[in-house]
Amino acid sequence: MATKPRSAVSAALGVAMRDFGIGSATVLKIGFLAPLTGPLRSWAAPGLYGSLIWIDRVNAAGGLKVGSRRYMLELVPYDTEYNSEFSARGARKLIREDGVKFLMMIGGNDVTLEVRSVINRHRMLVATLLPSDLSPDAPTLIAPSEVHPIYNVTGVDWLKRNAPKLKTVSLCAQRDLLGLPSIATYRAAFEAAGIKIVAEQLFEPDTTDFGGIVEAMMAPDPDILCWDTAYEPFVHELTIEAYKRNFRGRFLSCTCDNYPELIRRTSPEFMEGFVFQFPDFDDPRLDDGRINFEEPRLFYDEYCRRFPGTWSAVSWEYAATLELWKAGVQRARSFEPFSVLAAMKLGGIGSHAFGEATWWGTDLFGIDNALVGDWPVVAIENGRARIQEFCSIPDWWSKNGDVLVKHLRALDLMWDQREQLAAVPVAGNKLTPQDS
Repeated sequence: MATKPRSAVSAALGVAMRDFGIGSATVLKIGFLAPLTGPLRSWAAPGLYGSLIWIDRVNAAGGLKVGSRRYMLELVPYDTEYNSEFSARGARKLIREDGVKFLMMIGGNDVTLEVRSVINRHRMLVATLLPSDLSPDAPTLIAPSEVHPIYNVTGVDWLKRNAPKLKTVSLCAQRDLLGLPSIATYRAAFEAAGIKIVAEQLFEPDTTDFGGIVEAMMAPDPDILCWDTAYEPFVHELTIEAYKRNFRGRFLSCTCDNYPELIRRTSPEFMEGFVFQFPDFDDPRLDDGRINFEEPRLFYDEYCRRFPGTWSAVSWEYAATLELWKAGVQRARSFEPFSVLAAMKLGGIGSHAFGEATWWGTDLFGIDNALVGDWPVVAIENGRARIQEFCSIPDWWSKNGDVLVKHLRALDLMWDQREQLAAVPVAGNKLTPQDS
């Protein structure tokens, strides 16, 4: 299990807690259940780091006020290694032994039936980064910060409007519960945009040689190569293989973490215009009044100073989730999970990081436990990731929701098909493009 890095701020807080007579009875624990080692580390460890910054800030300001009492916060991490057995073990430990009052997860393969059972048995409030984990059988499982993979439709829609000559795409993903829902979403988005899928490749999560995959994707001479929601190491290897083969089209991906390294290993010209969904938090567009993340530039600067070279798509997301939880706790004047959840969802509207959003999801997940609103489309410009536009997910859904449901059902990924997920819905290494 990963240990919590101890910052200078945390050390100083230890003295402050003794000075004010704040003992263990006035410490609130928050669980962090995620793969801190292995290929998904880049979508977990940076989230842990961002959470530590957020917690240090709250504690330095005197802690979290709940009613008339203040509590210091402690983050308790557990490394799942993206292993279902470890995930269930970690959920039991964090809830039963550590006594956490809130639990954050990356989701996907970590949210097993056993984990759901533990969550329900203890009525624990749990935040996932994947709304595709949501279903009515887990009423306290929420997706308040990230709406993967639904936001991926915005990148496709933006490309269609801003580069209308792009007509064909080749798509790939790893075979897991991050890759498969994303494939369904990209299929729907490309269909809605009138962009033809000419090749699809599905690969195993332990794949190390991507040359053949990229070769097959480039064979039909597509205008776009789409890396779906591939892990950071996969995105890097796929992009480098495309560079070796002199691809001259556009790139589209859910994430492009550590893109400066990709620019270094390819060229600025090759990476120019690469479209993905996650900005750096020094982006000038985050100064917009709609943004509900406190001082994003200062957060980004502190993060890069304390954890250099590790900024990723999730560096800010768990911190944003914690801010929403904090607001719920203060509104409820309680840290008990059901009270906090009710306070967070009061009125059906929430303050998402990128603006006001709606608690939504019944049509897609069977329950309104995802906070859905606008999401940024990002492209690399002159070596920097820059927001191009904030696009509305609800607007896209209102026009194309039936298309997305069709493609999710084709892969047995709708919430009411969850029992079928034990069997891998797509066999082999190659997917057949779906007909419109």
